[in-house]
Amino acid sequence: MFSPTSRYAALATTTITVPGPDGKPRELTYVRRRVLPRPADHALLAQHTVEPGERLDHLAERYLGDATQFWRICDAAGVLRPAELERPGRRVPIAMPPSG
Repeated sequence: MFSPTSRYAALATTTITVPGPDGKPRELTYVRRRVLPRPADHALLAQHTVEPGERLDHLAERYLGDATQFWRICDAAGVLRPAELERPGRRVPIAMPPSG
């Protein structure tokens, strides 16, 4: 359903049966909720001070080798919205996720 590097790749799915528009039952499959790992459980690799114009995808490419992995930086910082970390002067943790 998702790319192997997606934050949603390892999540379980659930299927429910609901009435369709024609009244006949139809199945809906959805991804279960993702629980963010605790930032304290990450292994800190570096701290980066954001410069004007930098975005998390830039940092993910530089430190993790893949711009689409920006979500790992968000997890390490304990934030849901990348824009929270893109303010110039903000110190952003670059970390490895908890194992297991």
